[in-house]
Amino acid sequence: MELDGRVVLVTGGTRGVGAGIARAFLRAGARVAVCARRPPDTPVEAAGRTAEFHPVDLREPDAVREFLADFAERYGRLDALVNNAGGTPYRLLGETGAERHARVVELNLTAPLTVSLAAHPLLRASRGAVVMIGSVSGTRPSPGTAAYGAAKAGLENLARSMAVEWAPEVRVNTLVLGMVETELSHLHYGDEAGIAAVGRTVPLGRLAAPDEIGQAAVFLASDRAAYVSGASLLVHGGGERPAFLDAATVDAATAKKESRDGSV
Repeated sequence: MELDGRVVLVTGGTRGVGAGIARAFLRAGARVAVCARRPPDTPVEAAGRTAEFHPVDLREPDAVREFLADFAERYGRLDALVNNAGGTPYRLLGETGAERHARVVELNLTAPLTVSLAAHPLLRASRGAVVMIGSVSGTRPSPGTAAYGAAKAGLENLARSMAVEWAPEVRVNTLVLGMVETELSHLHYGDEAGIAAVGRTVPLGRLAAPDEIGQAAVFLASDRAAYVSGASLLVHGGGERPAFLDAATVDAATAKKESRDGSV
């Protein structure tokens, strides 16, 4: 297996996309550690292997530094760091003060920076890789999640700067995600019919599976991507169909019908 003997840390790896990433690394043969504030409801497992859980609040810099110091003693190395932890509630900008929005930025931008800095000595020693988990929200308007979108835009830029500063010892890349179907998708899109309807807006006709995100992360962390650094890999099923195309199609169909009916 291509990552035999490698050690991987996935932040927020206890559920959803993070768990899918952890499972993909387990299947690739890596020894996988996951961290979050709370343990997973069930162990994260794949290919007869189990990810090792560590509790830590990534928004507490001292706790992060202590965690990585303990990590170095326990594991002896770190070959790949996947900065996956993040998220946001839906909240329009005017519905709360700047302090609440700053907490979103703290989790989605400052925390990955804190973890990366604490992990850097281990990654440099192993000539390892950092994989940032970005979002299409960072490349387009993100109403209702504006602070999250701003943080993800910053994360992608941070990764590019980090790739330059830490080369050649450490490679740094970003996975830019679109919509992913997780155990929480129903909270955003409703029932199965709603999830399927949302999936049909994606050119590939469905939402991504967490394990598919994991396969992309494994690629960026592996030797197959040895010359890939400072890159942003879009994993969004083709993105979003431009709204003007649908509007033009509707208008054209309406005009054709009116012409056929003699209305014009």
